[in-house]
Amino acid sequence: MIHDILADRSISISDLKKNPSAAIEAANGFPLAVLNRNTPAAYLVPAKAWAALMERLEDMELAEIVRQRLSEDQERIKVRIEDL
Repeated sequence: MIHDILADRSISISDLKKNPSAAIEAANGFPLAVLNRNTPAAYLVPAKAWAALMERLEDMELAEIVRQRLSEDQERIKVRIEDL
């Protein structure tokens, strides 16, 4: 069976258990695929990358809300710039 590994670096669970800190350091800030019998079981993602990913997801959710609100029929209110 063929499995996609969605990281440039990988490590077996048994090697990870031996020295987790060294494995994380050796990944040099990149995601690390954790393999169980040569099958991806998990991914270790650096905290900085995880934070960026969460921010990106939040931005995507907010963009979807904006798109939904723009498509709703809303009454337009005319305003003169001088009145502001």
